[in-house]
Formats: sequence, C-alpha cells, structure tokens
Amino acid sequence: MATLTLDPRTALVLVDLQKGITGMPTAPHPADEVVQRGARLAAEFRRRGLPVVLVTVQGGAPGRTAAGLGGRGERPADHADLRPELDPQPTDIRVTKQNWGAFYGTSLDLELRRRGVTQIVLCGIATRFGVESTARSAHEHGYHVTVAEDACTDMDADGHRASVDGVFPRLGETGSADEVVAALPAA
Repeated sequence: MATLTLDPRTALVLVDLQKGITGMPTAPHPADEVVQRGARLAAEFRRRGLPVVLVTVQGGAPGRTAAGLGGRGERPADHADLRPELDPQPTDIRVTKQNWGAFYGTSLDLELRRRGVTQIVLCGIATRFGVESTARSAHEHGYHVTVAEDACTDMDADGHRASVDGVFPRLGETGSADEVVAALPAA
C-alpha cells in the first residue's frame, strides 16, 4: 500500500468505543486492542492539537428491521459510557447518535467545518455499521477519509474484511494505527 497522506487539519473520529459495544465478542481484532489503538491515536492527535471526536450511540432509528433489534432494547445504565482508556478531554468533540452513522441527525459536520477539518481518520466498532456508515457520509460530505483498519473491528471477521477490502478503498485510504501516527504532522 502507498504511504498515507493526512491533511494538516485532520480529525480523529472514534465510533462507539463505549462499554456496551466493546463488551460484545468481536473479530478479527479483540475490542480491547481496538480501544487501546484508539486511545493511542487520540493521545497523538491531542498532542498535535488536532480534533478528536468521541461518538457514542444511544437508542436507535425507529424503523422496523428483520433482525428485530433496531437499537431499542433495554440496556445497562453504563452502556453509552466511553471506555476510560480513551481519556476524554474537555477539548474533545462529543457526538451522540441515534443511527449507525455519526453524521445524520448530529452536529458532526458543523463541528468539523468550524475547525477547518478537511479529512477524518476513523476507528471503532462495528466496522460494517457505525464505521462504514460514517465513512460513507464523510465521503459524501467531501471529506478525505482514512480508516485505521486495525483500530476497527466487527462481530464478524468476514464482514470486517468485506468493508476493509471492498468498500473503504473506494471511499479513501486504509492503513494501520501505526501508519496513521507516522503520517501525522509534527507536534
């Protein structure tokens, strides 16, 4: 793969790294490893004065689904709490979504544009749902998109690979968390 290119005003968007989501079985990467990589990326972005966006999901879209879930079941009280390893800071942008993607029905686009952001790096769970939906919307909003593949995971390894190999290259770039750090501008 070619070397990643990151714009000077790139934001990190961490999708659904919350207790209720990271407690589920994941593949191909264990959720704890994804959280650790996301925390490392967040620390590196903050150190360079770049925006960090912490996205959580609460509730769900109202439509019926064949799976019967729709995000509306009873959840533990701490379901939407961010994992403490992410070390949330007052300067972080917080986004609470009701859908898979972080753009629809939220202020994410406005928050990014106010900060002059032209590119996002995505991490999170689940690759096929929150991450892919956010990547698609970011691309449609005109942002350059990079997905840190090893800082994403899914409940299904084949589904993760389908997004990483089949969808993300058409929306932007993919690389590892280490490659993203190497491509960041100096602090």
